[in-house]
Amino acid sequence: MKEADEKVTKPLPGEGEVLGKAEITRIAKNQKNQKTAKNSKNKETAKNSMSQKIQKIQKTVKNPNSAQNAKAAQVANADKNAQNTQAAKAPKNPNLLQKAKDPRAVDNSEAFGITKALEMTEIVSRMSPILPNLYYPDGDASLFWRNVRSSREYAADLAEIKAEGERLRGQALPGLTFSLFSQFAETGSRLEYERAYFERRRRLNTFTLLSLLEPECEEHYTELLEAIWAICGEVAWCLPAHVSPERPLGETIDLFAAETGFTLTELRLLLGDRLPELLKTHIAGMVHARLLEPFLKKGPYEWEEAEHNWSAVCAGSIGSAALLLLDKDQDRELLGRILEKTQHSMTCYLKGFGEDGACLEGLGYWNYGFGYFVYYADLLYKRSGGELNWFAQEKVKAIAGFQQKCFLGGDAVVNFSDTLPYASVHIGLSRYISSIYDSVPSPPSRLRADYREDHCSRWAPALRNLLWREMAGNAPDWEPGDFLLEDAGWLISRTVSPKGVFGFAAKGGHNDEPHNHNDLGQFMLAGDGEFFLSDLGCGEYTKDYFGSARYTYDCNGSQGHSVPFINGCLQAEGSDRRASVLEQASGASESRMTVELSKAYDSQELQSFTRSWLWRKEELPSLELRDKFSFSKMPDTLVERFVTLIQPEKPSGQGRLLLVRGNFALELVYDDRQLRSEVTERTYRDHFGKNQVWYTLDFHVLQPQEQLELRFIFRFIS
Repeated sequence: MKEADEKVTKPLPGEGEVLGKAEITRIAKNQKNQKTAKNSKNKETAKNSMSQKIQKIQKTVKNPNSAQNAKAAQVANADKNAQNTQAAKAPKNPNLLQKAKDPRAVDNSEAFGITKALEMTEIVSRMSPILPNLYYPDGDASLFWRNVRSSREYAADLAEIKAEGERLRGQALPGLTFSLFSQFAETGSRLEYERAYFERRRRLNTFTLLSLLEPECEEHYTELLEAIWAICGEVAWCLPAHVSPERPLGETIDLFAAETGFTLTELRLLLGDRLPELLKTHIAGMVHARLLEPFLKKGPYEWEEAEHNWSAVCAGSIGSAALLLLDKDQDRELLGRILEKTQHSMTCYLKGFGEDGACLEGLGYWNYGFGYFVYYADLLYKRSGGELNWFAQEKVKAIAGFQQKCFLGGDAVVNFSDTLPYASVHIGLSRYISSIYDSVPSPPSRLRADYREDHCSRWAPALRNLLWREMAGNAPDWEPGDFLLEDAGWLISRTVSPKGVFGFAAKGGHNDEPHNHNDLGQFMLAGDGEFFLSDLGCGEYTKDYFGSARYTYDCNGSQGHSVPFINGCLQAEGSDRRASVLEQASGASESRMTVELSKAYDSQELQSFTRSWLWRKEELPSLELRDKFSFSKMPDTLVERFVTLIQPEKPSGQGRLLLVRGNFALELVYDDRQLRSEVTERTYRDHFGKNQVWYTLDFHVLQPQEQLELRFIFRFIS
């Protein structure tokens, strides 16, 4: 949380500029030259040292016995370091763990992120073998699963997994027919095929976990073998929405094909000798044919340089599968080539973030993309003995801290872009990153995601929600705080008072963001874990949803956001449709932000449009919104719109609307001499294909003028 009187403010143009840009550039250049001169001698010394190190390694590799001894010593040292790290994290109190400086948070390589092919091959030659200690701290799998069965910490997880096992045992495996696969191309609908596809993954996950938890149960094991065989027998692991006539099905690698390969290689390792040799060999062959070989020989794939979740999920899954499969001397070159390409994709993924670590795709895609980044980075760090360490990068640390900033009270979250309004946490992922970084608090256990919650049935987070559960302790709740995300152009405030927890979030940004909505100037208000002013978030994914008709969907176009219609114009899409943040400020009693939004609209008469928010952190908080418009000539129409899922009430008295939910109401106050209110009930299709009711609160300007200021007060009341 910011100190009481601290303010982080971006001055208005022309204000607070002591040095000109040329002078700032000159000073920065001089500082850089001084630093270069100071470090040149050290770098030369380091270069000579590295050359000697490489010569020593080359001599060691020539002697097989020396290589084996070095490898064994490295494994022993890795185990010792892991034990020392665990000992350093002994509980300080029942709720929180004392954090030592985690070695993963320390940069022990020079500029990791640009590792070249030769260097990667050398690192691969020193990698530790694929052993259970990649997953289990002491290498004892049976002890870990016995502890899960007996610990109260996992009781809810066990109940959920067993309940799924009972449900699935009585059902036939859903088929993936040609007619289902063709439905997307014919109608644009994705849900029918994906429901069957994800149900098969749920079956695989559930009976794998049950087989690990209850190895004596033959029924679990039989169901597991059938699930593996069925998935290996699928014509394609990709989804119909992601195929293209330009690429054969066998060469198509999408998010879900990559995830499937990672899943199969991981359970192949974890189940070990319990799997028939036939299946182990078949899985390895399938992963080589569908992931590793196409990745190297049939690319480049569009996602390889994507600056969003696709690069992390696809490349991270392929890299993880390679790390779990390629363990023989003859595999070194192949593994090195795959890791070099994977590293490039991960670098591209990180480019999609600003230094503030904000995920413009929203919290759901942070869980997804950053989750697979972490799953891969963890395996890479362990197998390389810490030589390849993504966690030491400052940007990775900033991204790791994004999640807790998004919670506005309860499970209500900031849901700009294609994100659901209420969320839980992947407890394993969250506690893993909390164990690394002092600045990332451990989440409260009450926000743990139910095993059945992920409708895509992803194996990697489901497993790690158990494996990584105890890496950090339980926190009572997220602390209050103001978060000024300058690169994203977001202001988020989580305010705690004797009355409860209240949240406010507003955004600038631009209208060409990943999973973009035309939503510059959008904002939301939450109280007691419920939304009063909302963002519709993500709608049903269809062909049109990601096509030319995207902004006709209310959840994507500006018509479904709390932004105005200016002279009949909606906001337009494009990277040049950009907000300018004029001010972001935070203090003990209030937070504020001002943005200039005229570039978002095509109205020729619009010269300026500034939107200002003033969030007052009282016992029952309030928000003041001021919109200032300047036109070259008087507009024909101007309509302010606010979005809610609550049917408004109109109390006695003029200039007021009331949104009531739970223990609170939000009172909206406006000047009825200046504005005429209109409430309309509407529907949209949510992410799961269900119709949801929402309301637009439109305020028509009665007498538009060339210079105009509109003011609204949103006040929480008991």
